[in-house]
Amino acid sequence: MKRIVLLRHGESVWNRENRFTGWTDVDLSEQGEIEAAHAGELLRREGFRFGHAYTSYLKRAIRTLDIVLRQLDAQWIPVSKSWRLNEKHYGNLQGLNKAETAAKYGDEQVRIWRRSYDVPPEPLAADDPRNPRFDIRYRGIPTAELPLTEALYDTVARALPYWQCVILPALAHHDELLVVAHGNSLRGIIKHLKGLSDEEIVSLNLPTAAPYVFEFDDGLNRTGDYFLGDPDEIAARMEAVARQGNAKR
Repeated sequence: MKRIVLLRHGESVWNRENRFTGWTDVDLSEQGEIEAAHAGELLRREGFRFGHAYTSYLKRAIRTLDIVLRQLDAQWIPVSKSWRLNEKHYGNLQGLNKAETAAKYGDEQVRIWRRSYDVPPEPLAADDPRNPRFDIRYRGIPTAELPLTEALYDTVARALPYWQCVILPALAHHDELLVVAHGNSLRGIIKHLKGLSDEEIVSLNLPTAAPYVFEFDDGLNRTGDYFLGDPDEIAARMEAVARQGNAKR
């Protein structure tokens, strides 16, 4: 049996402030660091020994991975970073408070922007300083490939080739791999792995720093999946993620 663990980063500063984050490079909150350490401890207790790890270009994911590997005493393993694992780009919503945005536009509209498969938020202007083409870390990537906004469909379109061509084939050479990324880039991978419909993926909410284990046979066919941790706690945290886009009442 082979295993890949998908892990959303720990709570970020903007998660705590209930803001749309996207490609904005915010750090972990203190709670996020605690969550990451707890995830590492869960993985250590379950005896995971990763041969390679993958993460995005965003520090909340990178720092989560660093903390997890420290808990596992495995900071020596090779790590690959790719912009293709970055969070969904939220365009002009980035930095806005989700509840305040819902109060202005309605809960349903914000739910569509956050969770629908094919409806993106309003894009950034080409000269907006938040445009990733102005960020040195994306200098080698063609401008046409860098998003100004994304629907989940677009996030899947950039993340899935990296999964299919880099991560999954690496499982042929390792028994266990770790992928630390973001709610939406991981939702896209999970949609593919589990064969979820466009409608079903809308209701999937990933809690921060909850290890999601996928098992594969030697032919790299998925044979099972499960979260590590208390099921009731994970269900409550999923529901909390779903409520983030609701207007306060």
